[in-house]
Amino acid sequence: MKILLLCWRDTTHPQGGGSERYLERVGEYLAAQGHEVIYRTAKHTDAPRRSRRGGVRFERAGGKFSVYLAAPLSIWRNRPDVVVDTQNGIPFFARLFTRRPVVLLTHHCHKEQWPVAGPIVGRLGWFLESQVAPRVYRGARYVTVSQASKRDLVALGVRAGEIEIVENGVDPVPAHTPTLHDDHRTHLVTLSRLVPHKRIEEAIDAVATMDNAVLDIIGSGWWEDELRAYAAGRDDVVFHGHVSEPYKHALLERAELHLLPSRKEGWGIAVIEAAQHGVPTVAYASAGGVADSIRDGVTGRLVANGEDFAEAARETLERRGAMAQAAKRWAQGFSWEETGRKFARVIAAL
Repeated sequence: MKILLLCWRDTTHPQGGGSERYLERVGEYLAAQGHEVIYRTAKHTDAPRRSRRGGVRFERAGGKFSVYLAAPLSIWRNRPDVVVDTQNGIPFFARLFTRRPVVLLTHHCHKEQWPVAGPIVGRLGWFLESQVAPRVYRGARYVTVSQASKRDLVALGVRAGEIEIVENGVDPVPAHTPTLHDDHRTHLVTLSRLVPHKRIEEAIDAVATMDNAVLDIIGSGWWEDELRAYAAGRDDVVFHGHVSEPYKHALLERAELHLLPSRKEGWGIAVIEAAQHGVPTVAYASAGGVADSIRDGVTGRLVANGEDFAEAARETLERRGAMAQAAKRWAQGFSWEETGRKFARVIAAL
């Protein structure tokens, strides 16, 4: 089959993240099964118009918003057998431009994130996501990554029977990682895009309440300057930016605790990446998908409404030793191979 994947970014984009990695890994699996896979996404600085990686052909056209306008041309030109339309806030509405089967992939609903876009764009975006998209895709096959995200979709009017859950996988730990200097301090880590809804400020606040602790912030994003200003003058916060995979895992291996105070997560790939190293995660139960990726009290801690995040982090740090092996065993149950198999079954059923 010829399969067209539509997504606003890919992992080479400066703002690419976990949802883009998910779609790429699925595409790589499908390509390895003999399908022709095309990943259509936006252009960005220094990215070629066309490239090939992992057996997937990447096509780039348009920018942050115009990528959506360019998508119909890609559908008509490529004439795919199946389209996977990724809804990162709003979908490409591919179902309006083809009679071929369309799968709508959505990691989570964006009600909590839309206000960051401003009052006009935010209201329009949420209207398209919550009112228009469920009507356009009525009767189509949905894929999401957690029970929490499925519940959110059902609340928008999507029929539960039309939604398949295909959890995120995780890349294996690199065979060789650097050895980091032991500075005799307690290291906590946050692995995230640096954008407002991730609420990294709460992780910075939490580490300030701990003795001889330091927070390693891994990731980049347009909110980084504000976070650096927020942590100005502190020696217990280190910004590492976007790092290589081996160095990322070296930082995770050194860490005692992973902090994820995000407002909303579809799943939280970083939770499982930290768990690979026996590092438990502290996150808000209200964030959605983390309630699926964290086994509360076993592989991490889900902070309830009204609880103090910093206090929960300190309590979990004290129990870290009891959670380490459980976290490692939990992480072993996830792989991109299994994610690809489940997604392939969804497509085959169409």
